[in-house]
Amino acid sequence: MAKRVLVVEDNELNLKLFCDLLRAHGHDALPVRDGRDALTQARDFSPELIIMDIHLPHVSGIDIIIALKADTTLAPVPVMAVTAYAGKGDEEKIRAAGAEAYVSKPISVMKFMETVNGMFKSGREVGS
Repeated sequence: MAKRVLVVEDNELNLKLFCDLLRAHGHDALPVRDGRDALTQARDFSPELIIMDIHLPHVSGIDIIIALKADTTLAPVPVMAVTAYAGKGDEEKIRAAGAEAYVSKPISVMKFMETVNGMFKSGREVGS
């Protein structure tokens, strides 16, 4: 069954890859290039999953996750963080902000889709 996925990513190649993968697996993917638009787009689109880049211009993906989780309507939507900045302690900070899953870049296509599908099946924390 198709799911609505909001993809927040400033890198055009990654954004296209993530959206193409999701669409190839039957999901409805909405790309968001500017993190400042993420909350508005999430409210309008009503996603069932949000894929969030962490290192964005203008605003941190961590700050967006915190804002999403503070919004009563959006708080239940699982967030899958995807980042190239995987330093010591980063995963813990990202999960503490409210992300239910974490995938490091460069992504493995198989791992990416396994994590996405795991989010829909369980709604629990997955990925690392």
